[in-house]
Amino acid sequence: MNDTVIRPGSHKPTIVLVHGAFADSSSWNGVIEHLRQAGYPVLAPANPLRGLASDAAYVASVVESVEGPVVLAGHSYGGAVISQAAEGQSKVKALVYIAAFIPEKGESALELSNSFPGSTLGSALNAVPFPLADGGTGTDLYINADKFHDQFAADVPQPVTDLMAATQRPIAASALEEGAGAAAWHSIPAWSLVATADYNIPPASQRFMSDRAKATTVELDASHAVSVSQPRAVARLIEDAAENSR
Repeated sequence: MNDTVIRPGSHKPTIVLVHGAFADSSSWNGVIEHLRQAGYPVLAPANPLRGLASDAAYVASVVESVEGPVVLAGHSYGGAVISQAAEGQSKVKALVYIAAFIPEKGESALELSNSFPGSTLGSALNAVPFPLADGGTGTDLYINADKFHDQFAADVPQPVTDLMAATQRPIAASALEEGAGAAAWHSIPAWSLVATADYNIPPASQRFMSDRAKATTVELDASHAVSVSQPRAVARLIEDAAENSR
């Protein structure tokens, strides 16, 4: 990040949206439209998906570039990222988890996903090696294109999910295995949306994490890609967090 300070155009908090694995910032497009119509300044940075600590540090730098209060929202693995990125950030007034991981310190996304039955993600993945800067080899995870619709976004039209599959961002397997370094939801109010037709993160796991975080929680009959299939409902929850955390 450079020294540019991003100044919101209204008295409302800036909403920073963090995508998860197998998606990119465009997965928030519908949500952004509704939030902007409601007068909120919005940022949706690219989540690197390389490692939890480094991803959180990057998102923290985005938060630091914003002048004024911030509401951080994360989808899927992005929930783990915002939980760590918000630690020690007094300008973050609320955390919003959208079909997301809400880890306790030391817990990994993989551990939380496997703690409850219901995820079929493992059998839908394709592992691809990639070179590391130190000369080693890492593993990127993609959802197979022919399984993407049913696995990730069954309530989204097939032509849309075909594009989502083609443009998906892979995540380093090690990022899903990395334990959380912080859990900012202990000190920052949390809101959570549980997607009850989610095949990536079991709904039972989402409920457990939401209850533990004492989050204000809503449930929707939606796939993991709820920000795409039901953007108005997602935006409404984020607006509720913004209004009630002032």
